[in-house]
Amino acid sequence: MKNYLEFERDIKELEEEIEKLKDPFNKEGLSEVETDKISRLQKEIDDKLKISYSNLNEWQITQVARHEERPRAKFFIENLFTNFINLSGDRHFSEDEAVLAGFAELEGRSVLVLGQEKGEDLDSRLKRNFGMMRPEGYRKCIRLMKLANKFNIPIVSFVDTPGAYPGIGAEQRGQAEAIASSIECCMSLKVPIISIIIGEGGSGGAIALASANKVIMLENAVYSVISPEGCASILWRDPSKSLEAAKAMKLTARDLFKMKIIDEIVKEPVGGAHRNKEEVKSSIREILVKYLNEFEKYTGKEIFEKRKEKFLNIGKQKSFTAFSDQMDWIRKDNLFAAIKKNLYKFKKELIIIIFLIFLVILFLY
Repeated sequence: MKNYLEFERDIKELEEEIEKLKDPFNKEGLSEVETDKISRLQKEIDDKLKISYSNLNEWQITQVARHEERPRAKFFIENLFTNFINLSGDRHFSEDEAVLAGFAELEGRSVLVLGQEKGEDLDSRLKRNFGMMRPEGYRKCIRLMKLANKFNIPIVSFVDTPGAYPGIGAEQRGQAEAIASSIECCMSLKVPIISIIIGEGGSGGAIALASANKVIMLENAVYSVISPEGCASILWRDPSKSLEAAKAMKLTARDLFKMKIIDEIVKEPVGGAHRNKEEVKSSIREILVKYLNEFEKYTGKEIFEKRKEKFLNIGKQKSFTAFSDQMDWIRKDNLFAAIKKNLYKFKKELIIIIFLIFLVILFLY
């Protein structure tokens, strides 16, 4: 059974009508399938999808990013990579099922794959903790990233989480420290890191695996410091103001690309990634191969410096220059120095002039 979002009600009705037409066993018994009518309805659905998805607001994009049928990290790992070896445990506490991690091959090249996994049904979502990682998950990733760095293996991460798990146990085991250590580890590596935000990129739970050389986003994914509902609850004390919060937060791929926080947007099929997973898979494969080939010509030190430069430039504004440096303008500091020098030089004369002005004022009054 398909899941539909609130703004897809018209599409739902049309698709249900198509399903009935495709069934040859109607109320009156066996009948011919009306292919012409099905074609017309399908064209109408395609047109409505194009109109709807070309005019999505920020809150609707957030809903698409959270869609239950959206392709997850497990889908990409199973269909993009070969010889995936799942590795478990952080060597401190336990295994975290919210993240899939292991070595694999992409086009004959060894890579380390990290994927935050939300799950596909209720049982798998409970097992994966809805994609919310605990400290042991981040520590597992740190352990494997250091191993990949040692053997010069590139890292690919799939980000899809509402945020790190905020439970008491996670906090007791050092959730904040684990996230900070993961970010520090990512920033210190000398192998390329390519991070793809496939759904929700929420808070520090996302950036812990997205401190990468290249941060890529699917067209209808979101990436923010907090959920729109959480932001609305804090600012307006009203979770229903999620649309206003989503607009203010600039969490869409389009806004983040303009601000140079992400490097590339992967275009999704009409109606979202969940309507054509194979197309999205092919697009991501092309991008991964492109960037992995690009980083092969850089040394480890250059890769490290490029990553550092990327994050240092986020939010940095260019300084304003009133006059061109090429012209022979007197600089501000030189002007003040010249005035100060002349004041000392003509100190006696200045005192006499001030004294005479004072006498004139007294005489007049």
